[in-house]
Amino acid sequence: MGSDTDRRTRTVSWDDPLAVLRAASGSTGLELLQQLIDERLPPPPIAMTLDFRLVEVSEGRAVFHGEPGEFLYNPIGSVHGGYAMTLLDSAMGCAIHSTLLAGETYTTLEAKVNF
Repeated sequence: MGSDTDRRTRTVSWDDPLAVLRAASGSTGLELLQQLIDERLPPPPIAMTLDFRLVEVSEGRAVFHGEPGEFLYNPIGSVHGGYAMTLLDSAMGCAIHSTLLAGETYTTLEAKVNF
C-alpha cells in the first residue's frame, strides 16, 4: 500500500436529477439536450462522477468530451474500459434521445464492445 502522501481525494457534487427532469418536462429530446449544453439545466450525476460532458447535439447525433483522470485508472495503470463504454452508451443514448418527442423515453437494452 502507498503512503498517506500518495492518497488522493476527489469530491463530486451534483444536482437532483428528478428536479432536472421536472424542469425539462414538455421539452423534446433535442430541446432537453440543448438545455444541458447551454447550461440552462445542470449535467446528470454520471457526467459529474466520471467528468465528461455533452458538447454538441443535433437530431440523431451527440458528441461528448471527457479527459479521463487517474481516478479512472485500472490496476495496470490504464483507463478502465468501463469509462469508454459509458461514453459510448451516453453518446448512443443521447443520439436516440435527440429524436424523441416530448414525453417519450428510451433505455439501452443491450450494448457490446470488444477491446
